[in-house]
Amino acid sequence: MALLLEAERYIANQSSHLALNAFITPLSRNTGRWRDRVKDADLRRERGNPKSRLDGRLIAFKDNICTRDLPTTCASGSLKTFVSPFDATVVQQLENAGAIVAGKTNLDEFGMGSHSIHSQFGIVKSARRGDDVGHLSAGGSSGGSAVAVATDQCYSAIGTDTGGSVRLPAAFTGIVGFKPSYGLISRWGVIAYANSLDTVGIMAKRTSTVRDVFCILNQHDPRDPTSLPPPSRSRITSKLQTPQLSSRLNSSPLRIGVPLEYNISELAPSVRRAWYRSLEHMRQQGHTIHPVSLPMTKSALSAYYILAPAEASSNLAKYDGVRYGTQTDSRNSDGKSESYLYARTRGEGFGSEVKRRIMLGAFSLSADAIDNYFLQAQRIRRLVRHDFDAVFRAEHPLASTSDTNTLNPEKKAERTGIDVLICPTAPSPPPSISDLTNPSAAKSPLDAYTSDVFTVPASLAGLPAISVPVSGRSDGDGPTDADLAGIQIIGQYGDDELVLKVGELMEKHGL
Repeated sequence: MALLLEAERYIANQSSHLALNAFITPLSRNTGRWRDRVKDADLRRERGNPKSRLDGRLIAFKDNICTRDLPTTCASGSLKTFVSPFDATVVQQLENAGAIVAGKTNLDEFGMGSHSIHSQFGIVKSARRGDDVGHLSAGGSSGGSAVAVATDQCYSAIGTDTGGSVRLPAAFTGIVGFKPSYGLISRWGVIAYANSLDTVGIMAKRTSTVRDVFCILNQHDPRDPTSLPPPSRSRITSKLQTPQLSSRLNSSPLRIGVPLEYNISELAPSVRRAWYRSLEHMRQQGHTIHPVSLPMTKSALSAYYILAPAEASSNLAKYDGVRYGTQTDSRNSDGKSESYLYARTRGEGFGSEVKRRIMLGAFSLSADAIDNYFLQAQRIRRLVRHDFDAVFRAEHPLASTSDTNTLNPEKKAERTGIDVLICPTAPSPPPSISDLTNPSAAKSPLDAYTSDVFTVPASLAGLPAISVPVSGRSDGDGPTDADLAGIQIIGQYGDDELVLKVGELMEKHGL
């Protein structure tokens, strides 16, 4: 009964790590049928007919993913009593494969944050601690999922990645975090933040585990209008299985791109060393390193923080206390009803960061500002994608002829032809929670947004990207808690398998 012992260990770790606040709703040791389901999975494995590689494994879900048996709160007062009447598609798919829901993990409210400190259920704390500064940031917004994996409270965890919300927590907690190509995994049953950017992501301690989960979730879902239909999936497969491209998954040397714009002066020394070690390791394995330029990277973060809040302001408009969401009591101290139900519901139901982004989005969509902000940001997003298309050897498999023709002729002539990009996931190690929450620090809320500077470009372009932990120690003695950095591998749209392969290569050799 190996699986049952493993499951019992995960549940015990949930109880012993309560102070980290990784879960909003943990899996109870004494309730539910999870133990019987694990025993059934053990028997299937003994007979040689498991449902999948995940049969009997405990998988945690970020609490913005709907589950029928557990509440879905989005870490918000607006949904504090909400229980979904259905499971999200990703929950159904994994349960059909024999996986068991290990609980609902904590997050920044509605996925809006980079450090998992904006939750009405309390701050998520990383198990990693800095010298004399207490707990470090777990990253956000999928910080609870990351901590649950890092501290062995589950086998794997599902999060969402809008601008880096899976990759950044993975980098800060020393695990693997994967954001697949936009549209490959269903978002049906995932509460939306920004529809054109939201992507379900996967977190685990090993890339092989991430691949096992991805293989189950990578299916078309007719209920999700953003899910790629079978013809598009076939087109991706045919475009990437030409002899020249398919050989990259075997023994063919890869062309590794190094984006010069990511080599910023603010890059922490430990992160720079981890980046250098990653590139040197790939070079020693016979792969070649090539500098590339992605000039629109410098504008990507600004564009993201216009587009994402704009979509959020629209998506969150339904939380009015009448049609949807928790209703705030609108009676005054005398018990008489007031006329401020809508204002009080939204004012008390949303936290400060969500309010900030709603206001920012509402402004950028206003008649006076939409041309100078929202439409300009959409143009930058298109140019960001063109930058990536210009450097990858594989063409974008879903690009139309008009899209290809809009590439700068000089860029087309100078096409670098790299297979993947390797760059840092975050520009610095995780900050301490005390620095983030100390009022005397007087930091602007905008300071937290810069943590996403390296993850946002791939999100705007919808590209697959994975963050793997790499040691930044100068002596190269393997990963340590203090100097562990996240290194990001980015591939062309649909090239998810190659991204996972490179992540596995870096992981295999103990970087």
